[in-house]
Amino acid sequence: MKAAVLSERGGAFQVADLAIDDPRAGEVRIALRASGVCHSDLSVARGTLGEGHPMPCVLGHEGAGIVVQLGPGVGGVRVGDHVVFAWVSPCRACRTCLAGQPNLCLAPVGARKNYLRDAETTIHAIRGAFAEEMIVPAAAAIKIDDDLPLDVAALVGCGVSTGVGAVINTARLVPGSSVVVFGCGGVGLNVIQGARLAGAAEIVAVDPLESKLDIAKKFGATHFVRPTDLADLVQDLTKGVGFDYAFEVVGRPETIRAAWDASRRGGDVIIVGAGSADAQVNFSPGEIFRMERKLVGSCYGSADPVRDFPRLLNLWRLGKLDIDSLISRRITLDEVDAAVAMLDRGEVIRSVIEFA
Repeated sequence: MKAAVLSERGGAFQVADLAIDDPRAGEVRIALRASGVCHSDLSVARGTLGEGHPMPCVLGHEGAGIVVQLGPGVGGVRVGDHVVFAWVSPCRACRTCLAGQPNLCLAPVGARKNYLRDAETTIHAIRGAFAEEMIVPAAAAIKIDDDLPLDVAALVGCGVSTGVGAVINTARLVPGSSVVVFGCGGVGLNVIQGARLAGAAEIVAVDPLESKLDIAKKFGATHFVRPTDLADLVQDLTKGVGFDYAFEVVGRPETIRAAWDASRRGGDVIIVGAGSADAQVNFSPGEIFRMERKLVGSCYGSADPVRDFPRLLNLWRLGKLDIDSLISRRITLDEVDAAVAMLDRGEVIRSVIEFA
C-alpha cells in the first residue's frame, strides 16, 4: 500500500510503499476511501504536542472506508461494511467505560503500531489514516449505512464528534445560553454549530483571522470578533457579566486564560484544544473560590463512537448538521504536505484525501 510518511518532526511528508500484514485476532483491515487532515496531525508533525511520538511515522486519525479483511474472532462487522475509524478504541470493561465515559478508557484496545518499508525500515503508525489501508482494532471500526458518503463520514471520526460533542456531551448546554468560542478552525466551527444545534442564544466566535468571519457565521455564529476587541463585546453583549459557556479550541495558555476571563461568575469553561503537556496556565486560589467557574476538559467531545457517530450522521442526513462545508479541498495522497502547510497558515478548514 502507499502512505504519506513523515520521517522527522518539521520535515516533509513523502509517499512511500509500505508492507501491511494480515489482521491479527480482534483486528480488521480497512481500505480507506477518505481521510481528513486535522490540526492535531499538524501539531504532531511540528512537535507542538510534545516529543513522545516515534519517527518515521504515518499520521492521520480521521478516516472512513470499507472493511476488506477480518482477523480471527472478529464479530460485529463484516467484509464489505462501510466504517468510520474511531481513534479511541474503548475496552468497554474498565471503570470509566462502565461509568459511561468510553472516551477516557483506562485500557483502550491497542492499534497496530508498525509497518515496514523496503522490508527493513520500521514505520510507526500513529493511527495511520494517511494511507491507502490501515489495520485497526475491531472496536475502532464503527459501522455506518452504506449510502452515506465516506468523505462526510470521515470527518465525523474526529472534528465533528470533538466539536459538537463538547457542546452536547461535555457542557450539556442549556438552550438560550450565551456562548463564546475561541478558535474557528475545523473543531471550533463544529463547536459553533453544536451550540446552534443545542439552542444557544448568542454565539460569539473569536479568531485573529478576519477571513474566518463568513464561515463562522455560516456555521451559526451570531457575532465575530478579534481577540483584541473581545473585551468591548463582553461589555456590550453581556453588560460585563460574561458568557454562560466559554469554549477554548486552541490549546494555548493565553486563550485558556482568555476563555476563563470571558465567562461569567458560575459559568462553564470547556477546554477542547489539545495543547502541550508542558504549557502552564495560572489561576489564583482566590479567584477559583470566588468565581465558582467550572473548568473542564473535553477529550474527543466526551464521545461514545458507537452512540455518537450514527446520530451525528443522521443529523447531517436531516440537514441539521453541516459537514460538507467543512471540506475546503479534496486532495490526493501526494498532496498531504501541501495540505498541512495550508492548515498551518489558516487557509483551509479541512483538506480531505480521496483514495481510488
